[in-house]
Amino acid sequence: MAQNKTNSSKKTKKRNDFSKYVKYMWRTFIGILVFLSLFFLFLSLGWLGFMPSFEELENPKSNLASEVISEDGNIIGYIGIQNRSNIQFKDLPKNLVDALLATEDARFYSHSGIDIKSLFRVLGKTIISQDKGSGGGSTITQQLAKNLFPREEKSKLGIIYSKLKEWVVAIKIERNYTKEEIITMYLNTVDFGSNAFGIKTASKIFFDKNPSELLPEESATLVGLLRAPSAYNPVRRNERSKERRNVVLQQMAKYNYLSEDSVEVLIKKPLDISKYNPQSHDEGIATYFREYVRNYMKQWGKTHLKPNGEPYDVHKDGLRIYTTIDSRMQRYAEEAVKEHFKKLQKQFYDHTKGYANAPFTGVTKDEINNFYIQSMKNSDRYYRLKQDGFNEKQIREEFNKKVEMRVFSWQGIKDTIMSPWDSLAYYKFFLNTGMVSIEPQTGHVKVYIGGINYRYFKFDNAVLGKRQVGSTFKPFIYASAMIDNQLSPCFSLPNNPVTFEDNDNWTPKNSDQKREGEMVTLKWALANSVNFISANLIKNYTSASAVVSLAKRMGIKSYIPAVPSICLGTCDLSVIEMAQAMTTFPNKGVHIEPIFITKITDNKGVVLDITKTKSNNVLDPQTSYLILDLMKGVVESGTGGRLRYIYNLKSTIAGKTGTTDNNSDGWFIGINPRLSTAIWVGGELRSIHFRSTSLGQGASMALPIYGLFMQKCEKDKTLKFYQGDFEKPNNMTIQMDCSKYLEEINADTTQTKETYSSEYDKEW
Repeated sequence: MAQNKTNSSKKTKKRNDFSKYVKYMWRTFIGILVFLSLFFLFLSLGWLGFMPSFEELENPKSNLASEVISEDGNIIGYIGIQNRSNIQFKDLPKNLVDALLATEDARFYSHSGIDIKSLFRVLGKTIISQDKGSGGGSTITQQLAKNLFPREEKSKLGIIYSKLKEWVVAIKIERNYTKEEIITMYLNTVDFGSNAFGIKTASKIFFDKNPSELLPEESATLVGLLRAPSAYNPVRRNERSKERRNVVLQQMAKYNYLSEDSVEVLIKKPLDISKYNPQSHDEGIATYFREYVRNYMKQWGKTHLKPNGEPYDVHKDGLRIYTTIDSRMQRYAEEAVKEHFKKLQKQFYDHTKGYANAPFTGVTKDEINNFYIQSMKNSDRYYRLKQDGFNEKQIREEFNKKVEMRVFSWQGIKDTIMSPWDSLAYYKFFLNTGMVSIEPQTGHVKVYIGGINYRYFKFDNAVLGKRQVGSTFKPFIYASAMIDNQLSPCFSLPNNPVTFEDNDNWTPKNSDQKREGEMVTLKWALANSVNFISANLIKNYTSASAVVSLAKRMGIKSYIPAVPSICLGTCDLSVIEMAQAMTTFPNKGVHIEPIFITKITDNKGVVLDITKTKSNNVLDPQTSYLILDLMKGVVESGTGGRLRYIYNLKSTIAGKTGTTDNNSDGWFIGINPRLSTAIWVGGELRSIHFRSTSLGQGASMALPIYGLFMQKCEKDKTLKFYQGDFEKPNNMTIQMDCSKYLEEINADTTQTKETYSSEYDKEW
């Protein structure tokens, strides 16, 4: 009996112990549930650290780069901390979305931000079985949450905390956005490597396409990058990227987005990156122009405020900047520069080889050393060393140490070992250029080249550089004389020296003795750049001050001394000034200020600013047309003749070459009825130049760029490049037919028939 009581007591105790255990388990379970509930509640309320608010989820902040858009509708570059630009779901190709879902989140449309099945797979295979190839458990929505609100904690505990926070954000995102919007946001924020943030930028950089134009294999390549952009970069690791692309294609077949047969065909295709077009600030098309726009927009943002009162930031606010640049013309101009300079630079190397102090001419070693010191002080390396507290002696020691570096060459970027000081001398050998083309009727800048390579030569020769313009200034002198005296291109003057008694008896010289002592027409004189005639005009038919006044009204803003020597073009002007001043002639005497930007909008397309044109009447249409006729002679029979017999250009062109003393600066002005172009070529310093005029003249250094550029423009049918003639004004009063002009002169007896007959026998 006692035994039964004992057994019963034990059973009761066991039941009580089990009951306590169950109660303990339930309490623990409920406690965990309460803890997790409170944890996620506090987490979602932001009590345990940052949690995006409803407004932030509705308008997540991301560094949107501003788009620089060409007049023909292409994005020529980005300005921003990150090359990021947004796109809408309707512009995404189906094959891209399919590739993304098949690879990153096959159950995307069936979960609400967290894929429980994937989490158990990660727990079972990745964590317990240590199968690293089983894949992750993050959904596209979770990845978006991480992209929009990046993790800050780096410790293991911090990563777990951040992961839990991403779950909450992912659920919130799912409640606030449609599935299509989530896909779009994800593709707009993800990093594809190569400074490509977002699908729009990535498509442009890797394949030079809009996303809507991507082929299935191209979409698969880009989606494949998402796993590890550096590891699967198609440029540096082509074969590995191809393997990853093929995995994506096979995933698309697995989930029935593509057929097995089509995938078999696609995986055999090579990975084509022939149109890879990197888009850093130093690379891509129109780099100098983009820097000009960036600086302009920084100032613009200070005076234009957002609805919340903050100034616009061109680097973060995703503005759309609509420019006047024609991307096709810009590309042709850059190609022309590259093609010409490969030959020109080699000529310069060969020409200066063996000379002491090369590439400098006419300067002492002390002066050369001072040039290098100044270049050193202008360098980024010098600035960084100064910031780090180095003194001048220590900086010089650092500059004398040989280091690995990449240097520019016309054969491609070269890896070498060189001291920074030696690199200063290396870069002094390079000739450089500036080129601007403007549409006369609108003032739209169509082409803008500030130098040969923005990454290595930051100075902008198009706007900031000012160099002697030489004989390209003569059209201003001829125009001023023709306004005051109603002169015809057939009017003749003696090709004799002219002395300016009031200026220390200064007497300019011609570059050669061709037809000296003879009577020559204005047209022949300008075509052959005769200094005696421009000096005669400025002394007897106009004045230096009148010429300067005319140039100012035509848009020249730089200081021009009103002295007789401007008949030789001794003033220093910029390329942009020459290009825009020359637009006055084909625009019938009306000068229009150059325009770089037509309008600016926000990232939703709301117009924030529109550029208005500014114009003024400078010349009468007749004088403008006469100057163009004179300048056409430069191309038809003068110093610009090689445009016809070498480059075989068919377009109507009025031109003018320019060469300064010692061949330091070579210029060419080319005017088509719809395009006014100015080109300068020279060394960084005026002491860097060819010693031979045949090599260093404007017709050899600058004109070939124009010839190659125009060849490309004429061949491009999509450009519809205008090849017609300049429009002749009605009611012309000046006789341009030289045979009739001669008859009128003879009848008027102002000049003798004998004087002119020998002249016209030679020219006509």
